[in-house]
Amino acid sequence: MSRVAKRPVPLPQGVTATITPTSVTVKGAKGTLSVPVSKGVSVVEENKVLQVSYTDAVGAAALAGATRAHLANMVNGVTVGYQKKLELVGVGYRAAVQGNVLNLTLGFSHAVTVNAPDGITIEAPTQTEVLIKGIDRQRVGQIAAEIRSIRPPEPYKGKGVKYSDEKIVIKEGKKK
Repeated sequence: MSRVAKRPVPLPQGVTATITPTSVTVKGAKGTLSVPVSKGVSVVEENKVLQVSYTDAVGAAALAGATRAHLANMVNGVTVGYQKKLELVGVGYRAAVQGNVLNLTLGFSHAVTVNAPDGITIEAPTQTEVLIKGIDRQRVGQIAAEIRSIRPPEPYKGKGVKYSDEKIVIKEGKKK
């Protein structure tokens, strides 16, 4: 039995869910998101609560738990939204946003530009901070990971692009 799939997903005020046999669409104040429903998994709405159930097929319990987690993330995304905060650590490392393009100066011989896809907004409140916001948790995390991968933090000085809550373990340097 999947413990995750047993938990209901409450729909807050102003959020509606449209259920078809192959997908579930959640619409809220910030936008609309959709998730496919696998075979052996079904979603039912009763009294503004989404309930996930599944058959005895192999792997259906895991798919039901994943579907329930996706539904909860979608409901949270269309009501509150998601954001990731990145920090630039290093002398001369800068970030600037022009329109929907993020310009990064990260110690390379050239400036790096990142285009924000549809549904994602990128902000730079200061020159060393980048905020990525959106309603889709997976896309926000993916864009943040792609920006971080341009110059990941190095272990000797900690220079690079890191998440704001990430702890960098600094290695001890070479001894004489």
